[in-house]
Amino acid sequence: QVQLEESGGGLGQPGGSLRLSCSAAGSIFSMYNMGWYRQAPGKQRELVASITRSGSTNYADSVQGRFTISRDNAKKTVYLQMSSLKFEDTAVYYCNGNRGGVLYWGQGTQVTVSS
Repeated sequence: QVQLEESGGGLGQPGGSLRLSCSAAGSIFSMYNMGWYRQAPGKQRELVASITRSGSTNYADSVQGRFTISRDNAKKTVYLQMSSLKFEDTAVYYCNGNRGGVLYWGQGTQVTVSS
């Protein structure tokens, strides 16, 4: 079992950058595939980016080329570097851990893009 806690959300400007962090506790972090999801008001939760145990990454088309997911297994942390922010990036962002099909979620962090 793993406990996840996001940080780094807040207010960003269009064209600006934010970095989200997700710290893990309680299990062997390196054994988990990790991901970032987001949920905007009135919309379903969607996958933003994922990174496997071996470091392979995958991105939603809407963030490809703008967002970068990375992980530091020594620090038990996964990051989401968000650049070239758009209004439509406004959402609650959730960290996700997946091991053997068992999913774990953080509590979420709000990202608001506004001028």
